[in-house]
Amino acid sequence: MKARSLLLVSLMLATTACGGGKRIEDGGVYTRRTLCPQVAIPAATGDITLFDPAGRTDSAALDVVATITNVRSTCSESTDPLVSTATFDVVATRRDAGPARVVVLPYFDIAMQAGTQVVAKRIGQVAVNFPAGSQRGAGRARATIRINRASTALPAAVRAKLTQRRKTGDVNAAIDPLSDPVVRAAVARATFEHLIGFQLSQEQLRYNATR
Repeated sequence: MKARSLLLVSLMLATTACGGGKRIEDGGVYTRRTLCPQVAIPAATGDITLFDPAGRTDSAALDVVATITNVRSTCSESTDPLVSTATFDVVATRRDAGPARVVVLPYFDIAMQAGTQVVAKRIGQVAVNFPAGSQRGAGRARATIRINRASTALPAAVRAKLTQRRKTGDVNAAIDPLSDPVVRAAVARATFEHLIGFQLSQEQLRYNATR
């Protein structure tokens, strides 16, 4: 998949700058920002369809349909670099319940900064095993990215704006600090995503988007 196509679909993600949980206290609602990346599957990349014979896309030519599921992630904020590890299952069905079969599918593992910049990408493979006589198969894979801890830090002035205590009646009490373009840009630069999905061809991506 070309980087531009990936960026377009990644923009469809509901990305949040702060994902560490909220709490209500005197003076407002406080959101804890986590340094760890948000783990997500970009739109239209969580499924892959193989056709046999190649070149056909009708239902009679469906060979294998696979889906990424059960995505789990681990990350510690105390390490440098930050290490985000995602594990996921791939479940699949095939057209014919024939002999045992192994289908190897490609997937991508990306570190995305600010929702638009790919800072690292790796292509992996996951083996899906179909037992003899079964139409259902499964596989499991692991994906890891490393992020320089310093790149997740916010400038002191931005932190001060974000953590400034506001009281009811203050002029700026109802103004979201993220409405300031400078603050919003700084938070975006310090925010990362860990994206995984199937490495699709342009034809496969188009099929997913239009089926």
